[in-house]
Amino acid sequence: MLVKINQLIDVLSEFFAQRKGLIPLIGLAFVVVNLIFQIFPQLGWLASSDLFLHLGVILAIIGFMLAWAL
Repeated sequence: MLVKINQLIDVLSEFFAQRKGLIPLIGLAFVVVNLIFQIFPQLGWLASSDLFLHLGVILAIIGFMLAWAL
């Protein structure tokens, strides 16, 4: 089990080392999705909670830190 987790981390590390800007771009896409959700308030709690805004900002910050480390 632990060996498979280590292999998965190695594969993900190699993948993101070649695509350093992918995670921040996904975070930015989440922020844009949240903006679109704000236009349509009939979506209920998804629009009012700003879930994708928070996830996008956190993902972008983690992506910038990983890109700097890799």
